[in-house]
Amino acid sequence: MRHSEFWARMDQHLGSAYSASWASQQSIAALGDRTVDEALDAGVPPQRVWRAVHAVLELPASER
Repeated sequence: MRHSEFWARMDQHLGSAYSASWASQQSIAALGDRTVDEALDAGVPPQRVWRAVHAVLELPASER
């Protein structure tokens, strides 16, 4: 998954105005208690970050 696809999915599920704010504020245990932004900046692959976001948001399996 590319970063652009990751952010498109974030915008789809959280809205374009809220996704960036959520990504900078929500700590996720599966990412080492980092935010989405921190994890991506640290080089965590977008697919792994998406899986963690997917779990936190409790999205349907079809959205993985």
